[in-house]
Amino acid sequence: MGLIHANDLAAWRRWQESRHRLRQVRHAVRTGPGPAPESHVLTTYDPEPRLLVALDSSSPTSHAALVEPLSTLDLPVAVLSPGPAPDLGRRPLTQQPVGTDLPVALRGLGVVVSLGHYLPRGELAHHWARTLRARSVVVQHGALTPYAPPLPPGARLLAWSDADADFWRSGRTDVEHEVVGSQLLWRAADQRAEPGADTRLTYLGQMHAAELSRARLVRAAAAHCRGHDAVYRPHPSERDRLSRLAHDGFRRLGITVDGSTPLVDLAGPVVSVFSTGVIEAAAQGRDAWVDFPRPPAWLAEFWERYGMHRSGSAPTPPPPRPAVEPARRIAEALREAAG
Repeated sequence: MGLIHANDLAAWRRWQESRHRLRQVRHAVRTGPGPAPESHVLTTYDPEPRLLVALDSSSPTSHAALVEPLSTLDLPVAVLSPGPAPDLGRRPLTQQPVGTDLPVALRGLGVVVSLGHYLPRGELAHHWARTLRARSVVVQHGALTPYAPPLPPGARLLAWSDADADFWRSGRTDVEHEVVGSQLLWRAADQRAEPGADTRLTYLGQMHAAELSRARLVRAAAAHCRGHDAVYRPHPSERDRLSRLAHDGFRRLGITVDGSTPLVDLAGPVVSVFSTGVIEAAAQGRDAWVDFPRPPAWLAEFWERYGMHRSGSAPTPPPPRPAVEPARRIAEALREAAG
């Protein structure tokens, strides 16, 4: 099993749009037809950057994959982001909006790194890389389903495992890979849960998971929370009207809905459909499971690839810990790619 859209980014985008059509219609009603123009802010830290980091997200997974490795990297660097760049521990040299034309300051680039070319900054950065014949590097930042976007042509993938690399490549011969592990899981393993911590089960919500229907996800969450006296923790993206209605329905069923505790600070056991929070919790030494009624074949394969155990069995074991911190491995790979 592999990606449904292993080579065709346009096809993947059509599928993604089809899963969020109602949201797009509501947005158009509020703001008018046509997408809002994308903003690109280029921050340079050196006169002649050799590395460009494309940041499309400020999420913890993005920070772990793309920002944390920079602390051990001595390359001249620049950052392309939708707004001001995050604090890298370096003093910016310049920071200004840019268009889609290649900035003069980036003429000496040797490598571009991102989470992929499926989001605006990543797409533009990889376009510039092709123009300059620079290396394109993609860092895996989350668990992979068959609905993940394809990799950029000719990219070098820094993957969590060989199994994930083979899955994401899906038979493509233009993409090479190196296994570096997950900085997210490495950091989780350093945050071991205290003995005797809270024992109430938390269900990690995923109502916006495009891979499965919202109705099935809501029914599964309600049934599990009621059957196991679990607290429902909404995903941070569950702020739309339909999600809020579902949360109200949970409360009427007697289910506690509480998203006040950051995922990293949860102390008790967790369960979810396929959240990376399950393997993060396992890395912390906490009990963690997955569950979903009548799971499709791809979901069962997903659970197996990441060693996730289903509710009712032994807890998910901690993922293997690499000998070298992934952030350092990523930094070394970027230094090598930059020449």
